[in-house]
Amino acid sequence: MKNLDKLTEKQKTILETIREIIEQENGNPTAYRVHKFLEEKGVKVGSLKGTVQVVEALEKKDILKRDENKKIFLVENGNYANWDNIFSMPMYGLASCGEALAYAEGNVDGYLQISRSLFRRNNPAKLFAVKALGDSMDKDDINDGDYVVFEKIENGESCEGEIVVAVINGMATIKKYKKLNHGIVGLFPSSNNKIHQPIYLDETDAILIAGIFRKVLPVKYVSL
Repeated sequence: MKNLDKLTEKQKTILETIREIIEQENGNPTAYRVHKFLEEKGVKVGSLKGTVQVVEALEKKDILKRDENKKIFLVENGNYANWDNIFSMPMYGLASCGEALAYAEGNVDGYLQISRSLFRRNNPAKLFAVKALGDSMDKDDINDGDYVVFEKIENGESCEGEIVVAVINGMATIKKYKKLNHGIVGLFPSSNNKIHQPIYLDETDAILIAGIFRKVLPVKYVSL
């Protein structure tokens, strides 16, 4: 079984940097991006060739892999995963990315098994997921069928300009939240499909902002 204790300090640094970039930029870096990221943080990382060699060493250990474009993907499998680092995230029904038509109630539909490393800055107890329907948020890489992770909002926490999951009359929808003039609240799509229109509400309407967007877990990467 792979053991992080057997890695050198430089290998651990590169590995954690890869995780940090994936989390911050929601994408997979190349060895060059990892090298530049460390330089930008003021880390004395040596030459680019040295960084590439570390990445290659981690690849040989089956801790990561690279695609044809040299982008780095972490290998999370039974040989490497730290199961103490896994937590169960509740799934609450469906949330529409079009009109607010999908039913969402308080009952938990199931649980996702998630690495805590994906949410270092968040409290796992406040995280939950919904399954997206539709394409009204595809400009933000939230696509039909994706699992979308949200963090429960604290009292008084602002969600202005954030992607939220809003519950209106028992129906859930994923949109960008914005307060407009004259007591109007707008829930705006972010889509390449021009059919989608904003939802306009009065600030006194019964609307629950259940959570603020934290991460999307694309289903296209799931092996069925």
